[in-house]
Amino acid sequence: MPTSQEPPPTVTVVIPTYNEAGNLPLIAEQLLALPVEGLRLLVVDDNSPDGTGKIADELAETHPGRVEVVHRPGRQGIGRAYVEGLTTALAHGADYVVQMDADLSHPVEAVPRLLGTAEATGAACVIGSRYVPGGTLAAEWSWHRRALSAWAGFYVRAILRMRLRDVTAGFKIWRATCLAELDLADISSGGYSFQVEMHYRATKAGMTIVEIPIHFSDRHAGASKMSLRVQLESALMPWRLLFKR
Repeated sequence: MPTSQEPPPTVTVVIPTYNEAGNLPLIAEQLLALPVEGLRLLVVDDNSPDGTGKIADELAETHPGRVEVVHRPGRQGIGRAYVEGLTTALAHGADYVVQMDADLSHPVEAVPRLLGTAEATGAACVIGSRYVPGGTLAAEWSWHRRALSAWAGFYVRAILRMRLRDVTAGFKIWRATCLAELDLADISSGGYSFQVEMHYRATKAGMTIVEIPIHFSDRHAGASKMSLRVQLESALMPWRLLFKR
C-alpha cells in the first residue's frame, strides 16, 4: 500500500513596513522564489505615505493565497506591527513564522536554513545571528555603528542574564506552537526592544533558542526608523523586564 506523506509545513514570513516602497517588491520577489513549499508573505503596513500599502495590495492580487496584507491606521512602532502580524499568522494556521525586516538587510536566501535548523533541532526559535562564529556585518557599517551594536548586546545580556550572542536580532523563525505560548497580547514593547522582550520571554519559559550565522547587509533603500524615542525605550526595556519578573 502507498504510504501517505504529510503536507509540507506552512511558513509565513511577517514583514512590517513603513515607507518601504523601494524595498518591498524586491524582497517579495526573492521570498516567493525560494524553494520552500507552502511559504506565504504577510505584510503589515502602518499606512505608509510613500504608497507601500498599495504596492502590498498589488502583490496580494498578483499572488493570491501567497501574499496577505494587514493595514494599520498609522505608525505605531515595529513592535506593535509584529504583534499584529504574528497573531494573524498564528490565527491563519502557520506552522512556522519568520520575522524579518523589509529593507533587505536580512539574507532572504537564509530562510530555508532557518527552517531546516528548526525542523532538525526542534528548537522553539532559530535566530539568524550576526555574532556567532561565521556571522558577518556589512562592510559599510562604521566602527561607531559596530561598537554601538556590540554595546547594546552586552548591555542587554548583562542585565537579563541571557546567553544569546545576538540578543537584539530581528531575523528569526518561530515554531508556531511555541510562539502561541508567549502571550503576544501581553507584549509591551513598541519599538525594536520587541526583539529583546520576545527572546527574554522565550528564555524564561525554558524554550530552546538556536543561533546560526548570517551576513547582515546594509539597508537597500529608504531611511532607518531608529529614532531617539525608540533608542530610549530599548535602553529602558531590559530593566522593565527584570523588575516585572
